[in-house]
Amino acid sequence: MPQDAAPGIRIGIGGWTYEPWRGTFYPEGLAQKRELEYASRKLTSIEINGTFYGSQKPESFAKWREETPEGFVFALKGPRFATNRRVLAEAGESIERFVTGGLIELREKLGPINWQFAPTKKFDPDDFAAFLALLPKSVDGRALRHGVEVRHDSFRSPDFIALLREHEVALVVAGDSKYPQIADVTAPFVYARIMGTSEGENLGYAPAALDAWAERARAWAAGGAPEDLETVTRHVAAPQGRDVFLYVISGHKVANPAAAMALIERLT
Repeated sequence: MPQDAAPGIRIGIGGWTYEPWRGTFYPEGLAQKRELEYASRKLTSIEINGTFYGSQKPESFAKWREETPEGFVFALKGPRFATNRRVLAEAGESIERFVTGGLIELREKLGPINWQFAPTKKFDPDDFAAFLALLPKSVDGRALRHGVEVRHDSFRSPDFIALLREHEVALVVAGDSKYPQIADVTAPFVYARIMGTSEGENLGYAPAALDAWAERARAWAAGGAPEDLETVTRHVAAPQGRDVFLYVISGHKVANPAAAMALIERLT
């Protein structure tokens, strides 16, 4: 089982329903209703994107939990209704509706929540501080872990990094993408999304690039930090180590499962 390959490091893709994966990642003839079952036995995590666009039923979260093996973890995208707004301080109702809307049914398979912001959203210190204060630490007794994915250069600010560290919210690392790379570690875990798979590579990435991302994941998990990623502030070590969640997203999407499995193999 890949879950035993790298304790503390989870590697996956975004979603599991994508027609071009049928016959490439998924075996020919596999029933669509079994795709999550299959994917969760080849990967160690999946980021659910559907929660960004609309609410999901508690029964769906419970079904996904039951279809996946022990040790598997889901990350969730927070709803756009909370992040795609002019005044973030007014997002409380959307946040509460989301965290109390059934995600607790994932139980021990509930991983971090990624609150993704539009590329046009700029850093407003007071408003962003108000948003972070709205993110609940737990729901029904289960701890919640939050990350924010920001995509505007104005967030290259020590004040922003300090805010995230104060609230123990992760800064989602954008890898190999057009978005700003800000790799400061701000929480007891790391959340990375790498977006550079290309059509010319059988595994999405060249072997050297896969080796590099595997080494970065190891460094984060050991409590350190990669030396080749851009940061705003000095690194804060975590001797106890950290959980790491890394997703192969976008790029040449048909190759993303192959890239994720290649990373898992390197981390075994």
